[in-house]
Amino acid sequence: MILDTVTLRIAFAAMALILAVLFYFSTYRSTRSPYSAWWCAALLLFLLGAAAFLMNGTPQQVWANPLGNVLLISGAACVWAGARSLRPLKPSPWLSVALPVLAGVAAAVDNPGSNAWAGGEVFLGSMAVLIGLASHELWRLEPGYSRVRIPMAIAAGGVAAFYFCRLIVFLINGQDGAVFVTFFGSAVTTMVTMVLLVVVSFSMAGLSTEQQTRALRTVATQDGLTGLLNRGAFLEAAAEELERSKAANGGGSLILADLDHFKAVNDTFGHAAGDLALQAFAEACSASVRSTDLAGRYGGEEFILLLPGAGPKSAEIIAGEISRRMAGQHIPELLRMPTVSYGISIYNAETADLDEVIAAADVALYEAKSQGRNRTVRG
Repeated sequence: MILDTVTLRIAFAAMALILAVLFYFSTYRSTRSPYSAWWCAALLLFLLGAAAFLMNGTPQQVWANPLGNVLLISGAACVWAGARSLRPLKPSPWLSVALPVLAGVAAAVDNPGSNAWAGGEVFLGSMAVLIGLASHELWRLEPGYSRVRIPMAIAAGGVAAFYFCRLIVFLINGQDGAVFVTFFGSAVTTMVTMVLLVVVSFSMAGLSTEQQTRALRTVATQDGLTGLLNRGAFLEAAAEELERSKAANGGGSLILADLDHFKAVNDTFGHAAGDLALQAFAEACSASVRSTDLAGRYGGEEFILLLPGAGPKSAEIIAGEISRRMAGQHIPELLRMPTVSYGISIYNAETADLDEVIAAADVALYEAKSQGRNRTVRG
């Protein structure tokens, strides 16, 4: 059977258009997730790239062929950018821009008016690299992200491997070689890509929804200014941790921290400077605590930390490290960083509830304030 490349490309362009429209209205408009936006952009670029290649064999091929290479590689770059947004990470501008530009230049200097495969080596290599990077990003997602994560990573890896094999055969067999035309030619690739786009597009909806769900969960649990847990999220997570400690006959420490004379900071330097001080303390907390610890903003300039498995001495060391990091930060808007007072309490399997632990830490914090601030007191 002889595959009509032109017909397949028209079908591919029409399918990409339909998928872009369906994906936009069914997924992007409902989730507004970065991932769905990148995928819509990728579908649009694939559509335009396929349309450009339809001009092969016409006088317009001289500019349409390099443009098609640029558009398709840009679409692959969007696939990679979408995969990176799931972690979330920003796309690498130099690679996302450099490869399409390089492919366009390589095609432009390779007799594009008469050579339909102008710049073919760069085109195939760039597609393999970008789609391979997208597969890598999907593999690196945490296991609980989505059930379609692994199939998507495998699909992207398969496409990357296909383009890599196309590149090798292209270099060895040539664009007119029997092996390349039969197994890796434009008609075969267009048909394979059509099937994958349909399957992948509907799988993408699951990843987009999961991304939006996680974003909403972050908004609901995170303090908007400091990035730490908000009060409600901390109390819920800490109560669960205490229950686990009771079941395992374990214990730990809780720290209440309060920035000293914070009202004077706001009155003297302004509320914007006060916000910077709060953010600096949050950064010091994040850099000092362990991955198993919980850190949250308790209210105003007061913060709270739960340290499972840490005794009071370890809690004092962590409090001291936070203060050291806090003092070491330089904020031009503040002439000096505020000091911090800490109250520490401990919990064990006999502890009644979280309120008891917080109350004990609050008493210790009050004592630290009474003793002159800028110190740590155990409850």
